[in-house]
Amino acid sequence: MRIQPRQQILDIWSAMLSACYRDGTWHWDGVLDANSISDSEQLLCLLYPATEIESFSLDRPESMSDDVREVLGAFGGPARIGITMIGLLEEYLRRNTDADGTPRFDAGSYLRPAGGERPTEQQLAIEVVDSYSMAVTLCLAGLGFARVFDRWADTERRTDINDRIEVLGAGLSDRLTLAMTGLIRSFVVNTVSVRSSSGRAMLAMLNQSGAPERTVVEAARVSLDRVRSRLRTDVKLGRTPHTDFADDDQLFECGWSWGVVQDADPVAFEDREVAQVTGIADPRPYLYFTVVALDGINDILSQRTRELDLLNPEQQRLADALRLRWDLTQRYWSTVARFGSGRWPLEDIPWRTSDGEESDYFSLIVSAVLIQELIARTASDDDLTRAVAIFDELSRRGRIKSRPTKADPAVALHDPGVRMVLRGTEKVDGGGPQLEWIVSDFATVLLKRALQAAQLSGNIAARDQLMELAKTVMDHLDRRVIAEGEARGLWDDPAVIFGGTHRDRPSWYLTERMVECLVAADRTFRETPLRSTAMVNRAVEILNEAEHLLNQEMLEVSISDSSANRLSLDLIEQQLGRARALINTQPGTSFTLASAALIELDRLAFARSDAMRSI
Repeated sequence: MRIQPRQQILDIWSAMLSACYRDGTWHWDGVLDANSISDSEQLLCLLYPATEIESFSLDRPESMSDDVREVLGAFGGPARIGITMIGLLEEYLRRNTDADGTPRFDAGSYLRPAGGERPTEQQLAIEVVDSYSMAVTLCLAGLGFARVFDRWADTERRTDINDRIEVLGAGLSDRLTLAMTGLIRSFVVNTVSVRSSSGRAMLAMLNQSGAPERTVVEAARVSLDRVRSRLRTDVKLGRTPHTDFADDDQLFECGWSWGVVQDADPVAFEDREVAQVTGIADPRPYLYFTVVALDGINDILSQRTRELDLLNPEQQRLADALRLRWDLTQRYWSTVARFGSGRWPLEDIPWRTSDGEESDYFSLIVSAVLIQELIARTASDDDLTRAVAIFDELSRRGRIKSRPTKADPAVALHDPGVRMVLRGTEKVDGGGPQLEWIVSDFATVLLKRALQAAQLSGNIAARDQLMELAKTVMDHLDRRVIAEGEARGLWDDPAVIFGGTHRDRPSWYLTERMVECLVAADRTFRETPLRSTAMVNRAVEILNEAEHLLNQEMLEVSISDSSANRLSLDLIEQQLGRARALINTQPGTSFTLASAALIELDRLAFARSDAMRSI
C-alpha cells in the first residue's frame, strides 16, 4: 500500500469526528474506559499533526487549508475550529484535575490485574510513565497551538478568547511541570553483580562470541565508562538510592521504570515541592517505558519548543535534567545493542531482559532506541544496513511479512499484546493484586522506526528496503482498520487478520500511534531524495552531450530568427538549464530532462538533414 500521510491523516480526522463529535458534544470513551492517557492520545490524534505539519495547522484561521477546513467542518468555520480546539483542551484539563487543582495522571483502565482479582480504586489511580510522556506531548502541542491562536484573537480583538487562552496556558503549563517531574523521578539506574541471575542474563546477551566472562565484563566496563561516570556524578535531580557504582566489575542498566521509583527523591524548587507521589515502581528499567519516555523528551527538546519558547525557567531546569537522562540512556542502549566486534547482541533475536524475560517485542524496542540514538548522531551505512536486516527479520517473526499459522504464538505480539508485570503495584495503599501492562503496538513501532531509519539512511538500497518494509507494515495495519460502526476508519480490529471477536470501538492507544507514524512519514517524504554518484556521473555525461549539440544547433540560427525551430531551441536551452540546476540534488530528474532534450535535438537535426536531402 502506498503511504499517503496527508490523505490518511485527513481520513482519520474525518473518522474521529464521526465517532466522537455528536450533537455538539465530544465523547471520550473508546474500546476501554477513558483515563488520563487515553484522553491525551485522543486529542493528540488531532493536535499532533496540526502542530507538527505546517499544512495541517489549525491555529491560523486565515491560512487554513481548504481540505482541512472541509474535513473539520462539523466544528464550524476556520475560526470556530480553533475555538473548539481550545474548548477541548479546557475540557481535557477539567477531566484530569482534582478538585483541589492538582493534575491527575491515572492510568485507570489501561492497568490489568495479573490474576482474577479486580484492581482497587487506589490502584486504578496509579500513575505510569505513559501518563507523563503523553501529557508532556499534549501539553506542549496545546501550549504551542494556544500561543499562535492567541495572536489571531488579538488581531480580531477577541478578548474573551485571550482570557480563556491565558487560563488554559497556565493549566497546561502546570500539568507539563508535573509530568516532566514524574519522568525525572521514574528514571532509574540498576546495578547488578555479574554473579546474580540478572547479571548472568545481561552477560548472555553481551557475550555473542563465547569469550571468557572476565573479558566481556572488562570490555563492557571500558565501552560504558563514560556513561557510568556521568550517571555517577551528573544525575542528581530526583535521584533514586538504588545506584551503587562502588564496584567497577558490576554491570548496570539505565532507563525508565513503569512509574515513580521506590524511594525516589522529591523534586524541590525555591517556591514549592512538586510530584510528591510516593514511588512504588520496581527500581529497574522497563524497555517499553524507556522508549515512551524518550519519545516524550524528544518533544521537550524539539526545535518547535525552542522557537515558541514554551518552557518557563522552572521547566527549563527540568528539561536540562531530562536531556542528560535522554542522552545517557540512548548511549547506553546503543552501545549494548552493538556491543562487541562480531555479531551484535541485537541481532540475537529475541532480546532477553535482565529479569530473564525474552520477546521479539523487546528486540524491536531496543532497535527503536538504537534508531533514535542514530538520529541524534551521525549513523554509519553499516549500522543502518544491519538495522534493515533486523527490522526485516522482526517483520517475519511478527507475522507481518508472513502469514500466521494455527495457534501461532506470534499472534500474541499483536492481540492481546505483550504482557509486562508492573512489580510494585501491589504495594499501593490498601493493597490489591499485582497489575500488568499490555502493549499491542508491535506493528506501529516497526512502521515508525522503519520510516525514521529511511529518513536517516544515506544508502539508496537500504532506504528502498526500508520503504518497502514500511509499505508492507502499512498493508498489515490498513487491514486492521475498523470497517463498520461509528468508529469506522479508526483502529483497531486485529480479528480481521488473526481471528477472534471483531471490535467496533476505537483504540486511542493504537490510533494515536498510527498518527505518529504518518507524521514520521511526512517528515521522511519531505527530505531531499537520495542521489547516486553513478547517476550523477551519467547525468553529467548526457548533459554535456546535450549542451554541446545545442551549441552546434545555435550556430545555424540567427539571433533575430523567430521560427518554430528557434523557439524549440530556446525551450531546450531552458530545459537543460533546469537539468543543470538539479544535477546534484535530483540527478535522476536531471538525467531525464537532459535525455528529453537530446531526443528533441535529434528530431531537429533529422528534420534539417531530411530537408537537405530533398533539395
